Amino acid sequence: MERAREPTYRVRAFRTAAATAAHCGLDELRARAAAGTLRELVGVGEVTERVILEALSGQCPTYLVRLQAEQVAPVASGGEALRSALRGDCHTHSDWSDGGSPIREMAETARDLGHEYMVLTDHSGRLTVARGLDRERLARQLEVVADLNEQLAPFRILTGMEVDILEDGALDMGDEVLAGLDVVVGSVHSKLRMEAPAMTRRMVRAVADPNLDILGHCTGRRLVGRGRPESSFDAELVFAACERFDKAVEVNSRPERLDPPLRLLRLAVEMGCRFSIDTDAHAPGQLDWLPYGCARAADCGVAVERVVNSYSAEDLLAWAAAHDG
Repeated sequence: MERAREPTYRVRAFRTAAATAAHCGLDELRARAAAGTLRELVGVGEVTERVILEALSGQCPTYLVRLQAEQVAPVASGGEALRSALRGDCHTHSDWSDGGSPIREMAETARDLGHEYMVLTDHSGRLTVARGLDRERLARQLEVVADLNEQLAPFRILTGMEVDILEDGALDMGDEVLAGLDVVVGSVHSKLRMEAPAMTRRMVRAVADPNLDILGHCTGRRLVGRGRPESSFDAELVFAACERFDKAVEVNSRPERLDPPLRLLRLAVEMGCRFSIDTDAHAPGQLDWLPYGCARAADCGVAVERVVNSYSAEDLLAWAAAHDG
């Protein structure tokens, strides 16, 4: 359902019911099924009750059969060689900010997709609408990640953050905090309609910051609903800065973003930039969106050796650490 971008309320209903069922345990579920009291449980309604009953009887739930039949093919065709070369995802969110699932669930899904690592990049504190992390919450998150890495090894959760690029081009959270993270994605989330010269200065200053590694969804556009136009900036200057400071331009795979547009992606290729093909996933099912970005990158001639998340974790960390100097 998440992969297909079904409505959030519907996905949330299934996740709530699943969490309730897991908490109850099999014996209680069987007893309630026999007594007809499943719907007394928090979050269990008519549809989710039917799913539980079918599962308890040994059937694959009809709802799941239908979903699987509709989603047998990849989300996009093309770019298969790029997709097979990717070892991880450098832009993901959990329920610590505006994602919908715990870190463990995101990590286990990434692992099951064949990834070697996942960079956890919840939002920084300035983006309050997305429950951005302040320093105290980030410190607690880092402890959780360290514990999970012990449990999930050899899979690795790399520490990171999607930091706000402020109006003057400075990065939210400060040097001391960001320097302690493995990989930092920097994105513009406010004042998206700034005049082009000011936006260009803003983005170039951010790219030049030693703590930024990846420039996230550079135009800020949205393609669905009411939509949102691209921010205006001098793309040649911004991509020249990315090449000069060896920062990656993100190929954002979210279907409502698909950012940068193809003409800008081709320009970044021509200018010799590195890239990071990411999902910007806010739910486990969205980690399967990488083919969207890979197809676009392949169409624009992105070479696999220029894609930083085709690197091993050690090589990715070495590349990011080189920016600190």
